[in-house]
Amino acid sequence: MLTTVEEAAITGHDADAALEELYAGHYTALVRLAVLLLRDQGLAEDVVQDSFVAVHARWDRIDGAKAPAYLRQTVVNRSRSALRRRAVATRHQPEPVPAAAGADETVLRTERRTAVLDALAALPARQREVLALRYYLDLSEAEIAGTLGISRGAVKSHASRGAAALRAALPREEED
Repeated sequence: MLTTVEEAAITGHDADAALEELYAGHYTALVRLAVLLLRDQGLAEDVVQDSFVAVHARWDRIDGAKAPAYLRQTVVNRSRSALRRRAVATRHQPEPVPAAAGADETVLRTERRTAVLDALAALPARQREVLALRYYLDLSEAEIAGTLGISRGAVKSHASRGAAALRAALPREEED
């Protein structure tokens, strides 16, 4: 039994009508094939459309009975070309530019630093000393206790109270 595409080729039917029949009968399956090959729905649809355009341009040289096979082969070949272009583009993709600080970054950093120093200055002397030794000089509890002449428990207590006071005094920054 002959398909409408084959009948159109035998009877000399209009090429546009034959392609419309071919499109209606095979478009969805060809897109699925291209999606399997390319793993990209949009690109697959583009490849199939380009394949139909190429078949239309060569319709006078294509045997109507072999048109579906020719179209499938065109989709496979164009999918291979698209994959090669993607591989070359990936290979030659430039390194991402590191994120540059914004123009206002220096001002914001200065404001944050000033806010931290002001909040630190508002703390009682012992809490300020413990926090400065802990986070600026990175000393252990034992080293801070020895430096200030207090117990390790007192260091923990002053550090905890000082950190809580700083958290309350400083606004939380929003994460992007």
